[in-house]
Amino acid sequence: MHDEHTGGTTAPGSRTWAVVVPVKDARHGKTRLSAVLAPGHRADLVRAMALDTVEAALGCDRVARVLVVTADPAVAEEASRLPRVTVVGEPSHAGRRSGLDAAVLAGAAAARRDGPAPVAVLLGDVPALRPSDLAEALTAADGVDRGLVADAPGTGTTMLTVGPSAELEPRFGTGSAAAHRALGHVPLDVPAASTLRRDVDVPADLRAAAALPLGPRTASLVALLPGLV
Repeated sequence: MHDEHTGGTTAPGSRTWAVVVPVKDARHGKTRLSAVLAPGHRADLVRAMALDTVEAALGCDRVARVLVVTADPAVAEEASRLPRVTVVGEPSHAGRRSGLDAAVLAGAAAARRDGPAPVAVLLGDVPALRPSDLAEALTAADGVDRGLVADAPGTGTTMLTVGPSAELEPRFGTGSAAAHRALGHVPLDVPAASTLRRDVDVPADLRAAAALPLGPRTASLVALLPGLV
């Protein structure tokens, strides 16, 4: 379980963030874990990681609200019961955008429906995320119009940020960190050991995350699947 439930101290006058968490339909998510997980267990893991990520974000005092964008009914139902969470339906037609990018844009639009707001996009696969690590990253993002946090290998993006007046141009997928840097997102001053960098795509990622305190749902699931990590 997480060993802390609050983020860092918010400086006077510092802004709070709307956090968008896109969650793919769990039945189709994390296919690179197929070698170690049956389809049903893989879907359970996707849901557990996503909801643990959402709850970690809610525990961060820099976060005003969380918008979960998903087509997964189980995730939508459970997320809707959490405080300060708005569930946004995943767009049915992404057009030229990837499904993930379209979901991110839908969440950002909902976050800004009532006016400009700083938005952070947090991928829903960081099951060891500590609220204090998220707070540290968001504080670093206060000073830039466009920021990013790369994953542990440095090629993917676990969090993307834009200030109140900046347009969001997500480019998630293979090589997303380089793509986002090319669009003007600057790497935020986040330690290499931050739990925000520990996303899960392949079995080795899950083993690395499991070396840290996992969120409660993910920890319970991993405990029921001996040999997984």
